[in-house]
Amino acid sequence: MKLFNTNISDSVFLFLKKEISSLKTIETANELLQNECGIENFFLTETEVLQLSEELGKETEHEISEPMLEYGDFQTNQLLASRIVNKLKLNGISPQILIEPTCGKGNFILAALDIFDDIEKIYGIEIQKKYVWHAKFAILDFFLNRPNRTRPSIQIINTSIFTFDYDSVKDMIKGKELLIIGNPPWVTNSMLGAIKSSNLPKKTNFKQYKGIDSITGKSNFDIAENITLELLRNFGSYEGIMAFLVKNTVVKNIVYDLPKLKLSIANMEKQNIDSKKEFNVNVDASLFLCQFNKNVEYFCRESDFYTSEIKCDFGWLNGKFMSDLSCLNSTLDGVSPFEWRQGVKHDCSKIMEIENNGDFYTNKLGEQFFVEDNLLFPLLKSSDLKSQNAVQTRKMIIITQRFVGQDTAYLKKFPHTFSYLNSHIDLFRMRKSSIYKGKSDFSIFGIGEYSFKPYKIAISGLYKTFHFCLVKPQNNKPVMLDDTCYFIGFDTLEQAEFVWKLLNTEYVRDFLKSISFSDSKRMITKDILMRIDLLKLVTLLKEDISFFNNVVKLQKSQLSLFD
Repeated sequence: MKLFNTNISDSVFLFLKKEISSLKTIETANELLQNECGIENFFLTETEVLQLSEELGKETEHEISEPMLEYGDFQTNQLLASRIVNKLKLNGISPQILIEPTCGKGNFILAALDIFDDIEKIYGIEIQKKYVWHAKFAILDFFLNRPNRTRPSIQIINTSIFTFDYDSVKDMIKGKELLIIGNPPWVTNSMLGAIKSSNLPKKTNFKQYKGIDSITGKSNFDIAENITLELLRNFGSYEGIMAFLVKNTVVKNIVYDLPKLKLSIANMEKQNIDSKKEFNVNVDASLFLCQFNKNVEYFCRESDFYTSEIKCDFGWLNGKFMSDLSCLNSTLDGVSPFEWRQGVKHDCSKIMEIENNGDFYTNKLGEQFFVEDNLLFPLLKSSDLKSQNAVQTRKMIIITQRFVGQDTAYLKKFPHTFSYLNSHIDLFRMRKSSIYKGKSDFSIFGIGEYSFKPYKIAISGLYKTFHFCLVKPQNNKPVMLDDTCYFIGFDTLEQAEFVWKLLNTEYVRDFLKSISFSDSKRMITKDILMRIDLLKLVTLLKEDISFFNNVVKLQKSQLSLFD
């Protein structure tokens, strides 16, 4: 049987059929249900009572709609919820107050009711009305089958966690043991923005990025990260614990940002789960645990959720952020003498990235056209950087600016290119990133004098490798990299080869392993690369005579790079 577009058990149906149908007011209906299952204000309006009575009379079937992407909807199965709660109890956790900020169908609440003995108050917050009813009916079923079980006070609140009034529950928490548990949405703010979702937190630069970082890639964050930090800020001064299922990147980001966050948390754990098994999704995720109202600790223990086998500790040590504190390799940790750059960002690959087919060019739309050679440059993408020497480029890219912000009106000097770009101007104006707002038509980013250096050392930000690729000019033109790659540029091949050999030593590979996270979407970032202090590496390698004699053949002109 289904009521309010959600499944109900036979026991719930029979109870409601017998008791609710004869009740005429919302007050009497709510009083009955609160006595039966502890839920306050089971019905919010008289209309809901009447609607329930009507549906009980019809006993009709309803189609249950699929979860919506905008809610990052991956419901926690009952078995996993119970295993998590039971693990908490075995570790001595016995909360009096429970908050589930995105409670969904209520599986964590049901597990807590079944396993914890001292719960006095439960707050379940859920934006989707159908899940609110599902949770309420499931809790009612729980107590109908356990008539002697003590009923805590329960509120299932139909609202968004982004608009929930945290202050409304704080008085109830004082002096009590608190557990915040749940599975917040596994979706990013940019993904929600792309589908024009309203299920977003208030737009703030909550990670305090500066300049262009505040409006580009670095400002993209998981909704779960925002929810987690808001809860830690609001309840971190109370006695209690958090247990959240989140993507691994969320945990890493929280630990990384701890020095600038005013949080009082400690005993952090990241217990890896099998997301394919539990949620049928290929996402690296874990159970994140931390204790409130403690002197802040800047490291987190990583282990396996199922076996409890400890993998490592990661976090901050001596002002450095490491992915494995047990194999700390700080010998090279410092500041790179070269500025690592990200490749060209244009967000219009269908038009900007083209292939040469002899007498004409083609784009991803299958169009054939002619453009002048002046603005065309060879292009390498992450997939092209699989070896230490870049192969012949497969694509060309149209470079519309020599520096960020250049007026693109000059493109009219190249009539074929301008006509081609202008014929697709709608695609350029549809680019979603705010960095293009108010900029000239066909603007790009990640471009500057450094882009036109003839020799480059490049590395992919997407692949789980640590080799650096030597990139040489092709057809007397410097090769461009796309924005999934990072590079440094040089004026001479001699200089580039020297630094390239330095970067491909075991010293650098071991160092990068100790500071990077293999489960990150981008394992290699500019922040990581800027920590490679090649001055320290040169000093270290001077002791390795065979390296210089047999590999580098050190010359004064090469050492001058580090002056």
